[in-house]
Amino acid sequence: MDTILEIEGLTKVYPSGLTALDGVDLTIRRGEIFALLGPNGAGKTTLIGAVCGIVRATGGNIRAFGHDLRTDWRSARRRIGLVPQELGFDMFDTVERQVAYSRGLFGCAPNAARIEEVLRSLSLWDKRREQIRALSGGMKRRVLIAKALSHDPELLFLDEPTAGVDVELRRDMWRQIGVLREQGVTVILTTHYIEEAEEMADRVGVIDKGRLLLVDDKAAIMARLGRTEARFRLAQPLAAVPHSLCAYSLHLEDDGRTLVYRGGNGAGQGKAEVAAIAQALSREDIPFMALDQIESSLEDIFVNLVEDGVA
Repeated sequence: MDTILEIEGLTKVYPSGLTALDGVDLTIRRGEIFALLGPNGAGKTTLIGAVCGIVRATGGNIRAFGHDLRTDWRSARRRIGLVPQELGFDMFDTVERQVAYSRGLFGCAPNAARIEEVLRSLSLWDKRREQIRALSGGMKRRVLIAKALSHDPELLFLDEPTAGVDVELRRDMWRQIGVLREQGVTVILTTHYIEEAEEMADRVGVIDKGRLLLVDDKAAIMARLGRTEARFRLAQPLAAVPHSLCAYSLHLEDDGRTLVYRGGNGAGQGKAEVAAIAQALSREDIPFMALDQIESSLEDIFVNLVEDGVA
């Protein structure tokens, strides 16, 4: 798959001494949806700002579409769209004029048919003549996306696009992102809603304190870092884990009444070991009344990475 964006050793240190980006290396493939996860203040927005020319990096290199953004930023920037976190409009202008104006800012010729297509795709056509100040918060967020799509970008940044919107609107936006993928648009999504990454992303990156802790395919992350937890509620308490089960990651809780397993990976090893433990308990004539089993989610993995600070 072609590379559309290359970031090498990107750093940003503010005059106050705050390090917002700390040697970030990242490669984005053409046509993928990449989710960048991180807590508030992790560096997500700073990274986007550096690529879009809003933030001046302290060090490192950025290449987009083969162009060095330090020396040839105009050629690359017109092919990049950005949906920022903050609402930025002339609140007294109409929806249609604001979107058309954004298209012109990137040197694109007026195209009423394209503007109509974008507005209809976001359920904004009926609102096209309304002043933006009269719109709901969710509709204003849709206008931000329309402005970003008006010049037909090949690479689209969505910075917390569903922050503060209701579940129905969030689902609508997810569907719109799916349409963009079908059209060949590369999407980089920053979010702290883990379900968004699980729903849409091909690959996931985790950033914290300006450092990328992990970048990998979503399935590979689950296989490598996913875990299984199983709790066997025993009919009678045990004084110790049976010797025949010492090969497994087991310990006793609740005064010996609960046998707890934690281990495996997202590729199925944990499930297989839980089944083997159940069979071993049966052979040892150790009855259990219930078995509760939980597979770790992408959110669990994310939380563990941020807490540990390492992949």
